[in-house]
Amino acid sequence: MPTNPNHVVETYSALLKTVRTAGLMRRRRAFYGMVFAILVLALGAAGTGFVLLGQTWYQLLIAAALGVLFTQFAFLAHEAAHHQIFASGRTNDWTARILGPLLVGMSYAMWVKKHTAHHQNPNTKGKDPDIHTGVVAFHEEGAAGKRGFAAVVTRHQGALLFPLILFLGFSLVLDSAKTLFGRRGVRFRYVEIGLLVLRFGALLVVLFLMLPWGMALAFIGVQMGVFGFYLGASFAPNHKGMPILEAGSRVDFLTRQVVTSRNIRGGIFMDTLMGGLNRQVEHHLFPDMARPELRRSTSLVREACGRNGIALTETGLLQSYAIVVRYLNRVGLSAVDPFECPLVRQFR
Repeated sequence: MPTNPNHVVETYSALLKTVRTAGLMRRRRAFYGMVFAILVLALGAAGTGFVLLGQTWYQLLIAAALGVLFTQFAFLAHEAAHHQIFASGRTNDWTARILGPLLVGMSYAMWVKKHTAHHQNPNTKGKDPDIHTGVVAFHEEGAAGKRGFAAVVTRHQGALLFPLILFLGFSLVLDSAKTLFGRRGVRFRYVEIGLLVLRFGALLVVLFLMLPWGMALAFIGVQMGVFGFYLGASFAPNHKGMPILEAGSRVDFLTRQVVTSRNIRGGIFMDTLMGGLNRQVEHHLFPDMARPELRRSTSLVREACGRNGIALTETGLLQSYAIVVRYLNRVGLSAVDPFECPLVRQFR
């Protein structure tokens, strides 16, 4: 950790000024317009393929393609929610509010609440919802509290990570429903509910009218599984296996965002594949920076980190998965062994 926090704070202020002076905070509407147009054309092609194929198990290829396309739309919704696309915050918010429920199938309000807390305190116990202990435990305290079957899953959670994220899409739908039908106030609640009902209602009607029930259910399973896997595999490398901070830790903004984040190498191809999430350090330092500008800010960020002795982590995609799996397995060993005698554990 840097020894002079005030100097680091000044460094981030200077870095932000340099980035703005270089024009890296400009909006790239033409880029996002092109990405959106390509995705809409691909969605139209998938719909055409669905109609032409008819009642055949090759429809599962269309389902997989839709899972990929909906994930790409999720990246766009994420970027709009961060105000990366338009100069107007209102236009960005409404873009994300429409894209999320209508094309991705999840609530904008749910996502913003959860994601904002994550950006403010990444990898911080009790503050970052992304490391809240659920099926997967991300730190030893969470794993130690598991009992029974949950403990069995946790002890092998690294190996089970990728099978588990196949269900992420279903989990996001459930979380969306909890948010939108919960007691807490949600702005434009009924707009989101209406869009979600329209989206899922239209999809289900088309599937069950055109396909046999078994094939339609398989189509839904494949589409949601690919969507969950792709989305989860894009977010998993970003922070998992990086340092976990205590709730009361006092760390300056630059250090907090850099040491808890991991970049993924791969250039423009990886920028497209992961929707810019591969440049997680830059994204956390400049959350409203457009995707194409993230790679242009990398050299400036590296220089600032180098001058202040802040470790910036960058790995290949497969290497990052290996790190995450090893880390989760190590954390999982903290879970109670359900086959261990409590009396032996007490006197160990």
